[in-house]
Amino acid sequence: MISVKELTKKYSRNLAVDHISFEVQKGEIVGFLGPNGAGKTTTMRMLTCFLPPSAGTASVAGFDILEQPLEVKRRIGYLPETPPLYPEMDTESYLAFVARLKGVSKSDLPKRVKYVCERCSIGDVRHKLLGKLSKGYRQRVGLAQAIIHNPDVLILDEPTAGLDPKQINETRDLIRSLAGDHTIVLSTHILPEVEQTCQKVVIINKGKLVATDTVQNLQSRARGAEIMQVEVAGRNGNLEAAAVKSRLERITGVSRVSLKQSLDSRGVFEIEGQKGFVRGDLARAVVESGWDLNELRPTAMSLEEIFLQLTQQAAPPAAEALAAQGKQS
Repeated sequence: MISVKELTKKYSRNLAVDHISFEVQKGEIVGFLGPNGAGKTTTMRMLTCFLPPSAGTASVAGFDILEQPLEVKRRIGYLPETPPLYPEMDTESYLAFVARLKGVSKSDLPKRVKYVCERCSIGDVRHKLLGKLSKGYRQRVGLAQAIIHNPDVLILDEPTAGLDPKQINETRDLIRSLAGDHTIVLSTHILPEVEQTCQKVVIINKGKLVATDTVQNLQSRARGAEIMQVEVAGRNGNLEAAAVKSRLERITGVSRVSLKQSLDSRGVFEIEGQKGFVRGDLARAVVESGWDLNELRPTAMSLEEIFLQLTQQAAPPAAEALAAQGKQS
């Protein structure tokens, strides 16, 4: 649905976007991530034909952004970071105006306005001036204008900015419900939102692509080792954490054991070992030593940890290797 090939944008001596390439399949929700100044907004503006690229190209729904920009615009719904609202218009008039601009037929227009008002929960401000709305309502009106013409692709730049927790949850649900019928590219700084909403992430830093993959695959590749969390309890009401730590460290393949939490007769340990080390050995070591095994589960790096690893100023070798893997995906 979206194909980006060597896309580049240069401002004088500043290379804002540096030969990035990635694919987004039909119906996917993709998180587009990067630090401030990484080139996210510039990339979005090129994909929506607001800015021409300096080099490279991209296609949206099969149409080239350079050769067929009008066809691309017809198939895109775009919510910039600051919604494009006219403060002197009321919500309903504005949505009708946008619908006409985007080619919605006169017969379908009332239905589309009613639909987006219901989907974006703005029915109670249909007749209020946009300039009088709160930031949260303005953001939802901006989302409504992006979907009013039922586009193939939605490009959303910080769609939950300024919303309260309830509105954020409602917007997440709306975005997830639009997947399948629409392809969605979502830029946000709220990384837990990406984990909960997106099937795939694209991460750029200083204009360069550093990773593109599913969150799960990034998490599994980000660790050169496997991490397990184990909760152990003493059967007689007491637990010597040092003894447990010493026993777990002797298991083949285990490289590090740390006590994360001590709760009277229970202890929670984080165990790092080589990829594929046997979990059964951990369970046997605990039980055969006379302790109770309350929990044994793998843990993964959070998306925030992966993001920081990939975008820090001086990337360590592990981050460089992960970035290289992401480019090959």
